[in-house]
Amino acid sequence: MELQPSIHSTEEWEVELGGQVRRLRLRQNRTQGDLAAAANISLSTLKTLELGHGSSVRTLIQVARALDRSDWLASLAPPEPSVSPMQLLRERKKQVASTRKRATARINR
Repeated sequence: MELQPSIHSTEEWEVELGGQVRRLRLRQNRTQGDLAAAANISLSTLKTLELGHGSSVRTLIQVARALDRSDWLASLAPPEPSVSPMQLLRERKKQVASTRKRATARINR
């Protein structure tokens, strides 16, 4: 989902997301009725989403799945890092301290 970086307000985001959904639906040559049925939502709910007049997260998820665009959802909620950033910082501090001790030991020889 390619979003415009200059969009700021909630209303502008709603219009942009709705437009993205509509454009993808049309590229897939699907009717609003077909997509609404596939997403298990009412036709009026889909129309509201496409017009950017507000929608629930649940509706957006259902429509994204029906459009086979779960990647949109993954980009909104990336997976947790497998390594803790705090743990990486602690390890880095240990490495720096160890390097300093070795350098000091060489100088003192």
